[in-house]
Amino acid sequence: MRSIPVSAPDPSPAKAGQPGPLLAVEGLKVHFHTRDGVVRAVDGVDFQVGTGQTLGIVGESGSGKTVASLTLLRLAPPPARIVAGRVVFEGENLLLQPDKRLAEIRGRRMAMIFQNPATSLNPILSVGQQLTEILRWHTGVSRQAALDRAAELLTLVGISDPAARLRQYPHELSGGMKQRVGIARALLCEPALLLADEPTTALDVTIQAQILDLLADLRQRLSMSMVLVTHDMGVVARMADRITVMYAGRVCETADADTIFNAPQHPYTRALLESVPRIDHSYSGARRVLPSIAGRPPDLLHAPPGCRFHDRCPEAAPECRRTMPREHLVAPGHSVSCLRRGSPGEETP
Repeated sequence: MRSIPVSAPDPSPAKAGQPGPLLAVEGLKVHFHTRDGVVRAVDGVDFQVGTGQTLGIVGESGSGKTVASLTLLRLAPPPARIVAGRVVFEGENLLLQPDKRLAEIRGRRMAMIFQNPATSLNPILSVGQQLTEILRWHTGVSRQAALDRAAELLTLVGISDPAARLRQYPHELSGGMKQRVGIARALLCEPALLLADEPTTALDVTIQAQILDLLADLRQRLSMSMVLVTHDMGVVARMADRITVMYAGRVCETADADTIFNAPQHPYTRALLESVPRIDHSYSGARRVLPSIAGRPPDLLHAPPGCRFHDRCPEAAPECRRTMPREHLVAPGHSVSCLRRGSPGEETP
């Protein structure tokens, strides 16, 4: 599928003469201005996605993963405000584009599978209406051609008797069916980048496995790039080429998947991995209790000074309580934000 012509291109972060990444997020800050104060949900996030690559964004609930992914399409709900940063996609800074241009990109060049399939579909429109509306708006095809394409996509995502499903409403479908419809909706225009926000949430383990297999197969067949948002380390181990670990609105560590799982540097990344049950470990005797991360994530309305992980970190030093670490490279393609790993820092109030 041909790319939409670029209007008002933004300078690429790549070096001269070299192609840039498909997506580059730089210094992204998204704050929620509430009656009680400012919640810094995303506070200076950087990551990149190459063509044909899957980036996994992981972290506990409340780490800013979903807000960051919604902001890529400027869909973060009010009272969210984009305070700073750039989102450069196919050479354009999406944060500077007018609404008309964004409407052309959403669903066509960049599409999203939303977290909850039960609420992301319109309950008063049939499946066919929801799918054909998107296709006709972006491509201008006839209603029958749009229905044929929608049926083709439903078959592609493993839904039987697609003609009957197109006439049904969301409440007539199971959770797994709704999620498959959500995937079909995102793939209608064969986007270059697919954002998948917890695509297996609220599904039983059998359906989860089927959805992950489906996404992996579609990514290969359609040559898509993907941003996979999840808190499940097993999912990213199976799907991701590179992984970004987020905590309390900031990036802790970014590296290729093998490095994250075999040689993690940040204490939070290590703690996440240690808390995942493993079939090759015995949890009897002294190791009867599965390791967990002590404490709880900070309240971002009153974010602590210094490193936001310091009060849960077994390696925390006094400087960690007053100095915010910045990302730095510990190896090619491997960045860490930790003072104990040599990160530069800045004093916080």
